[in-house]
Amino acid sequence: MLKYLIEKEFKQIRRNSFLPRLIIGYPIIMMLILPWAANLEIKNINLSIVDSNNTQCSRQLINKAISSGYFRLTDMSPSYSEALKSIEKGESDIIMEIPADFEHNLMKEGNAELLISANTVNGTKGGLGSSYLANIVNDFTSDIKDRIVQPRKGATVTPAIKMVTQSRFNPNLDYKVFMVPALMVMVLTILCGFLPALNIVGEKEKGTIEQINVTPVSKFMFILAKVIPYWTIGFIALTSCFGIAAVVYGITPTGQLSTLYILALLYLFTISGFGLVISNYSETMQQAMFVMFFFMLVLILLSGLFTPINSMPQWAQVVTMFNPLKYFVQIMRAVYLKGSGFAELGVQISALTIFAVFFNSWAILSYRKKS
Repeated sequence: MLKYLIEKEFKQIRRNSFLPRLIIGYPIIMMLILPWAANLEIKNINLSIVDSNNTQCSRQLINKAISSGYFRLTDMSPSYSEALKSIEKGESDIIMEIPADFEHNLMKEGNAELLISANTVNGTKGGLGSSYLANIVNDFTSDIKDRIVQPRKGATVTPAIKMVTQSRFNPNLDYKVFMVPALMVMVLTILCGFLPALNIVGEKEKGTIEQINVTPVSKFMFILAKVIPYWTIGFIALTSCFGIAAVVYGITPTGQLSTLYILALLYLFTISGFGLVISNYSETMQQAMFVMFFFMLVLILLSGLFTPINSMPQWAQVVTMFNPLKYFVQIMRAVYLKGSGFAELGVQISALTIFAVFFNSWAILSYRKKS
C-alpha cells in the first residue's frame, strides 16, 4: 500500500508544471547567487578626504587607507564643510580630515591628531568603517614612530612582544565559507518544509483527499507517504549543493560526509513534520502559504544564519532554543568547518530528535480522517 501512495505523490509532483522547476532551480540559484549577496562584511566604504597637510606623510596615510581594500576614495575636499556636503548627498560614508600640522607634530613630537567623522545612519557601516580607519591610522603612526621618530630622538628601542594572529577553521576569513553550509539549510527548509505544508491542503482544495479518506489507509501510512518523496527530493538537493560548493567555491566538509547525510535526515523528519502540521490546520493553499511564510521568516532570522545568536538580546536567545533551524545550522557549520562528529554535536542531535518526534506525532494526530 505504501508503495502505491508514494508513487501517487511522485506523479502529482511531476504533473505540476512549477514544482519540478523549483526543485531543480532553487538549490542552484541559492548556491550560486546568495553566497555573494548575503555577505555581512563591510567593504567599499566611500571615503572623503580633507588633506590640509598635503605632504608625503599625509599622502602615504591616504594610500594606506585606500589600499586596505575596505575604502574607496570618492571625494577630495578642500575643507570639512565641503566634505559634509558629500555626506549629505550620500556620496561618502566617512570623512578623514588631516590637519595642516599633521606631519610636523608626528615627526617632532611623536603624536598627531586627525578627525574621523562617520555617517551612522547605517550604524553598522559607520561604526565598523570608522573602527577600520582608526586601526589603519594607528598602524601607520606606529610604523612612522618606529622608523623615523625614535631613531631621530636617539631613543633605545625596547623589546616588544610580537603577536601573530592565526585564524582557525577559516584561515582566509572568507565569509562565503561561513555562509555556504548555512544556505544549504535554507534549501532543505524550503523544499522539505514549505512544499509539504502545501501538499495536504492542496488535496483538500482539489477534493482528491476524500478518495483517500474512504480507504483503509491509516493516518500514519498517509503521513509517511506524504513526506518520503520530499525526503528524497531533499537528499538530491543536498547532494547538488555539496557538488556546487566544492566545484564553484572549493568548499568541502572537513568532517565526514556520512555525518551530514544522517543528521540531514533527522532535520528532514523535523521540518517536514512541521510543514504537515500547518497543512493539517489550513483550509486553503493561500492560508498555508501565509502561515508557513510567517514561521519561516521568524525561524530564519532567529537561526543564527545571518547574525550571531550571542549578539541577540537575552529574550531572543531564549526563543532560539525552540528553533530547529538553529540546531541544524550549527551542525552544518560545525561539520563543514571544524570537522565535528556525533560526539561533539550531542546537544544539537538531542534537540532535533525531540523536535522530530514532537512535530511528526502532532502531524499524525492532527490529521482528521473522515469516513
